[in-house]
Amino acid sequence: MRILAVCVLGVLFDQLFGDPTWLYHPVRIMGKYIAWNEYWLRKTAKNEKAEKIAGAVLWLLVILLSVGIPAALLYVTDRWNPAIAFALECVWCYQLLAAKSLKSESMKVYDELVKGDLLGARKAVSMIVGRDTNALDETGVAKAAVETVAENTSDGVIAPLLYMLLGGPLFAFFYKAVNTMDSMIGYKNDKYKYFGRFAAKMDDAANYIPARVSAWLMILSAKLLGYDAGNAKKIYLRDRRKHASPNAAQTESVCAGALRIQLAGDAWYFGKLYKKEYIGDPIRAVDPEDIKRAGKLMDMTEFLALLIFGGIRLAVFLIR
Repeated sequence: MRILAVCVLGVLFDQLFGDPTWLYHPVRIMGKYIAWNEYWLRKTAKNEKAEKIAGAVLWLLVILLSVGIPAALLYVTDRWNPAIAFALECVWCYQLLAAKSLKSESMKVYDELVKGDLLGARKAVSMIVGRDTNALDETGVAKAAVETVAENTSDGVIAPLLYMLLGGPLFAFFYKAVNTMDSMIGYKNDKYKYFGRFAAKMDDAANYIPARVSAWLMILSAKLLGYDAGNAKKIYLRDRRKHASPNAAQTESVCAGALRIQLAGDAWYFGKLYKKEYIGDPIRAVDPEDIKRAGKLMDMTEFLALLIFGGIRLAVFLIR
């Protein structure tokens, strides 16, 4: 019941207040630790095999720190004052969810597009995507924002929530460490092809089930919101594998189908063109309102995840 309570409060606080920028974020600490360890581990890696080993060592070190420190803090505070320990868990659950911040940042893109400020919209979307945005037109900017909300519905919201519901904030810290390592070093470019391989594979494993659960919850959300749930299911079953990652296109394909738009396709990263398959059908053009619709899909999907899996946890508690 304690885990369920901190999860519910974490979701509530996130939806109400968003990322607490006044409080130093644990993911930022993870990022600094990853960068520091990468620096000295690379000095020991002189060939491809050594880079793979160094990357695996980095992964283990980051996991030990990211879970070990919160576990120790929770153990000490729980013995000293359980109420403070409970409050600490609530804050952590609140920090490790990103629904409100995703919506807020994507709505900045929406606001600039509605004002007709393409330069402002490009700048706003550059804060939430990794691709080059300088040459995007209005449709491209809106599409990039929708894709980010759709993809991050899984790894920014539903996946950490499912890990929380399974084992509390310590499980969520484990997930965020895995996900942060992938976002920093899990690339297939020359620099990280070998060093980041282990991190990328572990992120694929950690997200495999949550991504698919998120997709089906999003299909149900589309139905409840009055979007095209039938097309969402159709596009999901057809296009969910159209991405280099086994997980990234899961929710993106549902979103494309639900909104009856086409996402993905070729994109520029650091001045280099990457060829990508399209996801969804261009039944209509992407427009700024789709950013708001994607946000509503994300919120409903989170609500359903909390309702269904929180309900399962409650039922297990009552049966026991």
